Parts: sequence; structure tokens; C-alpha cells
Amino acid sequence: MKTILVTGFEPFGGSAVNPSQQVASAVNGERMSECRVVSQILPVDRIHGPEALLAAIADYHPDAVLCLGEADRRTSISIERIAINLMDYRIPDNLGEQIQDLPILQDGPAAYFSSLPVREIYAAILAAGIPAELSLSAGAFLCNQVFYMGRHSVARQEIPIPLGFIHLPALPEQVALAPAPFASMSYETSLRAIRLALEVIAKTL
Repeated sequence: MKTILVTGFEPFGGSAVNPSQQVASAVNGERMSECRVVSQILPVDRIHGPEALLAAIADYHPDAVLCLGEADRRTSISIERIAINLMDYRIPDNLGEQIQDLPILQDGPAAYFSSLPVREIYAAILAAGIPAELSLSAGAFLCNQVFYMGRHSVARQEIPIPLGFIHLPALPEQVALAPAPFASMSYETSLRAIRLALEVIAKTL
């Protein structure tokens, strides 16, 4: 049976929850079109976050990898197309580091494209009545860094597995505590969207 690795992140930025952690944990152990799903929660720091992803790939030998993260100003499920070789943290990571204007890898490529079927994932989520978009920016925080390092690792090792990233909007309970309102999406809706994405990925393996 083939394996899809799904990752999420622990809470960060003073929040007690992270929708990517909740959704990744929920799909752990599920079956999608003859594929099993395994999940890993990543730390939000520049050293251990990427290391945890690469360790999970080495441990599980997945046939595809879907990384999830939270983007608290997004209004829809954001299927990321590009990871860039840049760290420019808007806020400190969970070790208190706030890096600005540095490359992830000094001699690495400028960017990597997602190798997941992004257009098909987008169409499936949208067809279910869930707001979705194809995004050209995964930011310059840990989400982008993990996305970039994952793609770099599998490309360098010539491991033929698709790997990509999806950003989830903040949860309503997070927005309720914010000083100014912004968009949110329920856990249930985000979970449904990611299950649809996993079905699309599974059918391509």
C-alpha cells in the first residue's frame, strides 16, 4: 500500500491552536484510494522544522508529501505553487529568532515549484463549494522554508515523489481573540478540503 505523508505545524505567534496541526492529526491513519495517510507535526523553528520533515520522509518513505500550514490573513484554501530561497520572518519563530533577508540555502536554487497536481486539487476543492486559490507565494516564514527544503531534498536525492504545500486560513476561535477581525475558516471545512486534496493526490499515485 502506498503512503502519503501529511505534515502540520505546532501553534506559534502566541496562538494556542494551529489549524494545520488539527487537520494533519485528524487524517492520520485514514485511507485514500488504496493509500494510507501518516502525519507528522513540525516545530515552528528554522532548525527543527525542516529537520523534522526530512526525518519523516526518511522514516516513512512516502509516495507523496503534502505539507500544511496556517496563513492567518488568507480567505481561502491556498494551494501553493512556488517555494522561494528566502527567510524573512514577519514574527519570531518559537525559539525567538526573527531572521530577515537571508537565503535558506546559500547556494540553493532561487525557487522550486510544487510537484503536486495543484490545478486538479484546486478544482476538486472549488467544486465542493469550498473557497480555494492557486497561490504564488508561500511567504518567507517556516511554511515556505519547509516547502523549499522538502523539495530541495527530494530533488537532490532524485527521489521521485511529489511534494507540495497548502495554506489554511485561521480558525474562527483564533480570529475571535484578534484585536481586529479578519477572515477565518472552520476546522470542519478545512478538513474536508484537505481530504479532497488527498483523494486527488492518491489517484495520481
